[in-house]
Amino acid sequence: MLTTVGALSKGQFIERYSYLKAHNHEYFIIVIEDTKKSKIAGAGTILVERKFVHNNGLVGHIEDIVTHKDYRGLNLGKLVIETLKYIGKMTGCYKIILDCSDKNIPFYEKCGFKQKEYEMVLYIPENDGIKAKL
Repeated sequence: MLTTVGALSKGQFIERYSYLKAHNHEYFIIVIEDTKKSKIAGAGTILVERKFVHNNGLVGHIEDIVTHKDYRGLNLGKLVIETLKYIGKMTGCYKIILDCSDKNIPFYEKCGFKQKEYEMVLYIPENDGIKAKL
């Protein structure tokens, strides 16, 4: 398992969903559903960041790429990535970036990405007492 969703209440889910829907010019979420089984087979997101550099350019950030284990090997991950790349291009992004583990580098290279630089991360402890709400 890559990550967890956590124990979201229905209200928390609806609040986040409403935010993303209201900002659908910046958040693009692709979902592939197996409608016969009512199961999500794959998903991914591209977030469009507004920059001052590159003449107020736009950068696409691909996140949360996942394919359900029952659907791996069907090229659904590639389909999600290609769709997100298309969205990035059509929204005017001058580049599209993503972070991945070493084991996933060959997959993303097949999708046209090149390894560049290094990812850094700082995790904020959940018990730090600060709960800002944007």
